[in-house]
Amino acid sequence: MYRILIVEDDKVIAGAMKKYIENWGNEVRVVDDFRNVMGIFSEYAPQLVLMDISLPFFNGYYFCSEIRKISKVPIIFISSAADNMNIVMAVNMGADDFIAKPFDLDVLNAKIQAALRRAYDFSGQTDILMHRDAVLNLSDATLIFNDEKIELTKNEFKILSCLMENKGKVISRDILMTKLWETDSYVDENTLTVNVTRLRKKLEAVGLSDFITTKKGMGYVVL
Repeated sequence: MYRILIVEDDKVIAGAMKKYIENWGNEVRVVDDFRNVMGIFSEYAPQLVLMDISLPFFNGYYFCSEIRKISKVPIIFISSAADNMNIVMAVNMGADDFIAKPFDLDVLNAKIQAALRRAYDFSGQTDILMHRDAVLNLSDATLIFNDEKIELTKNEFKILSCLMENKGKVISRDILMTKLWETDSYVDENTLTVNVTRLRKKLEAVGLSDFITTKKGMGYVVL
């Protein structure tokens, strides 16, 4: 099952796509606030995006370029503006495919399945984790928030990735120390505390206060 985000302001078309794609066993969310497309993208962390070109406030090209700053998630444009100029522009902006309206839902499904196979069959997972508009890049161990990039140490990255992979769930200190022990010869309680403290300071410096919460006697959690 994959998470698919539909960015389409025609409710009839969006509803038909949602119902059809869900029938294939996928999870689908339709954007309902076009002032907050990137916020919804960050919160939902989709594995594929279906994007219209003509949208309220900003067009699909703008959102495609914003997504490409933080993610390699497959993006398929769906538009009635299917002339060569728009197709070329979509590809240049980072789109993976283009479907002209009106379209057959079976063709849509074939395009979606092909894009998902190309993106995930070999990797098995997405290359980012997102929470509260913060984007953790798993490929280069950096965190992006408000267009600022934070460089993380090896241990900071291991701690943050473990917490973000399990957001909302308390992770014990023992589990985190085991994570750090994978590469370090020895990790004690103090080492973990020092790393969490340094990580929190980095997060707070870019405006991510209270991103990591301490649950006394239990461990840490990202809420």
